[in-house]
Amino acid sequence: MKIQKMLASMAIVLAVLVIMLGAYTRLTDAGLACPDWPGCYGSLAIPHADHVEQAAQRYPDSPLVPHKARSEMVHRYLAGVLGCLIAALFALSWRAGGRLRLLSGTLLALVVGQATLGMWTVTLALHPLVVTTHLLGGFTILTLLWLYRLALARPSAPPRSHHGQGLPWLGSAACGVLLLQIALGGWTSANYAAMACVELPFCQGDWQDQLHWEEAFHLPLGHTSYEFGVLSKEARQTIHIAHRLGALATALLVGGFALALIRQRASLRWLGGLLLVLLLAQIALGLANVHLALPLANALAHNLVAAHLLVCCVLARGRLSRPHSPPVLSPVVARSRI
Repeated sequence: MKIQKMLASMAIVLAVLVIMLGAYTRLTDAGLACPDWPGCYGSLAIPHADHVEQAAQRYPDSPLVPHKARSEMVHRYLAGVLGCLIAALFALSWRAGGRLRLLSGTLLALVVGQATLGMWTVTLALHPLVVTTHLLGGFTILTLLWLYRLALARPSAPPRSHHGQGLPWLGSAACGVLLLQIALGGWTSANYAAMACVELPFCQGDWQDQLHWEEAFHLPLGHTSYEFGVLSKEARQTIHIAHRLGALATALLVGGFALALIRQRASLRWLGGLLLVLLLAQIALGLANVHLALPLANALAHNLVAAHLLVCCVLARGRLSRPHSPPVLSPVVARSRI
């Protein structure tokens, strides 16, 4: 059990690094820095400046940019190590059965899916659906790793609701709308719509008359590359506005859930406070993205806080089904009750 806890903790740290480096790769337009997969210009090694001529011979239509290829390959290396850690957790959890086997098996299946999506990201030239699904997969892996780590720390117990019917329902709704908002954020980024609106609180110009919902949320097909986006300006504005509207719904539901948790017992109160702090930070980072024209550090922080916001919301919702620990009675009191 001790080695499982250590491996799970390492996997959580590595998952955060993979998410951050994946966001960095996407935001620095390095998603197609390596035109092949799993290697880069025909090699599993990180290409350097002295490989430019050799790369040009192999892929004349994809000139090598060493610093972009480096970040892409390091991202692949870290993702591979994370996959190995999760495979080890699955092997160690097989005998345990129950929740640990289920979580580790799901994690292993997700890692295989993520590898496939990583390949398609290159072969389909950054198709928005693939990029968005790849982002959601990374966030889901981080969340499940936290659930696995906490399952190692606590023995399983039969669930029992003790907060009334409203709070668990609110928690489920908050997690659901947050997941949809993250998907919408991924769709915004994958379609290069993050700066489609540069004014606050609304979009510039007569944006109400330029909404193209059908184009904004259909699957663009038939393009040789989706780098830098293929949708019209109006469609990108529509995606951006939808993301802002989703942020409002998320703030109301997740904020309401956080405030409700703060009024509960201590073990839930601190989770509610953390959830509220993360939510406020995420709103501030989103506003700064628009006001400061998407600075790299701010955009990376926006991505990282979104991942931890989802983890915190899911863990808080899970706590609502855990029974109270019974009070420990002294021997004298225990005998008096017999």
